[in-house]
Amino acid sequence: MEEYRKLLEEILNRDLLWIVFSGTKRPQAAVKVRVRPLAVKGDLRYQAAFWDGKKETHINYEKEDLIEAAAGWVETDYRQMQAETAQLTASVLVSKKGKVTVKKKQRPRVSGQAELSHNRKKHYILEEGTPVPFLVELGVMTPEGKVVNSRYDKFRQINRFLEFIRDICPALPRGRELTMIDFGCGKSYLTFAMYYYLRELQGFDLRIIGLDLKEDVIRRCNELAERFGYEKLKFLAGDIADYEGVDQVDLVVTLHACDTATDYALARAVEWNARAILSVPCCQHELNGQIRNETLEPVLRYGLLKERMAALITDGLRASLLEQHGYQVQVLEFIDMEHTPKNIMIRAVKKQKKIRLPREAEQKGATEEELRRCMEALHVEPTLERLLR
Repeated sequence: MEEYRKLLEEILNRDLLWIVFSGTKRPQAAVKVRVRPLAVKGDLRYQAAFWDGKKETHINYEKEDLIEAAAGWVETDYRQMQAETAQLTASVLVSKKGKVTVKKKQRPRVSGQAELSHNRKKHYILEEGTPVPFLVELGVMTPEGKVVNSRYDKFRQINRFLEFIRDICPALPRGRELTMIDFGCGKSYLTFAMYYYLRELQGFDLRIIGLDLKEDVIRRCNELAERFGYEKLKFLAGDIADYEGVDQVDLVVTLHACDTATDYALARAVEWNARAILSVPCCQHELNGQIRNETLEPVLRYGLLKERMAALITDGLRASLLEQHGYQVQVLEFIDMEHTPKNIMIRAVKKQKKIRLPREAEQKGATEEELRRCMEALHVEPTLERLLR
């Protein structure tokens, strides 16, 4: 405990970003406690937000009082503490026998001098060396926070996806509960990552619904969510096309929904007027059976090339159709081609004056007439165009 108290002494200052206590040991404890620095009449205080699963209560502490309270929380109430300051990240794990393990790591130093080393380490949102409960449970990390060698690609994929999530955070409102739907969530590595990042680290009042057809996978995901204390993360068995469980959705995610299932998910997102959409399409077969163009025939007669061109055209038209319905859209590389050929992400954010995405999202989208001429020239009628029409 002495090392833990020294850590608290070190991080409780104006450079603190947040502290989260989680993994309850007893039912009387709050599901989690989130601490942040707070200025009260010019003096530094620390506000602890206690979430009991239904509501949140707040208590403001002075530094010494918080150290005493936090020592008690680790002793009796919580198995884990994670913290981040401007200089370092830290984690505290409590074993079943009560052993307290403290780990801390300096964050990359920001200066005017560029890092010239070719071997510099990449800074991830979820850092290696800081245990994350769901990554440990899913076999991506060891209990000590080391990334399992065979799962490093998955670790990189999760962090890359969280970078896309981080970019759209300004488009998500605070001050009310947000709803997110993850269509085709599968084993839900990224679903858990989004919940952890947006709710635990960024402090959004967020509920997430994961939807998939595989009932055994859904059952397993619900068990994990309950084990982690993720009270606003639920998984349901159901189809994208006819899901009617909510009236309003703020963020829609669809990862590798096959063929036109992606179109149904995008159409539902537009119907809900979602603030943001993240889609990684898969198996774009529909236009491959439709596309015809005499000028392109010397290329389209090769089946493999036709298939790839049809997939790219499918996603290009999807992006343009979303632009027609008031979204800023980017088509981005999700992860390196060496890991999967299905690496295109469509990221769309509802146009707002205060929200700006970088680069191509600033470009002017195709007009309705230009889009119509393109589809006529290729003799295609995408499902998304029909659904939105």
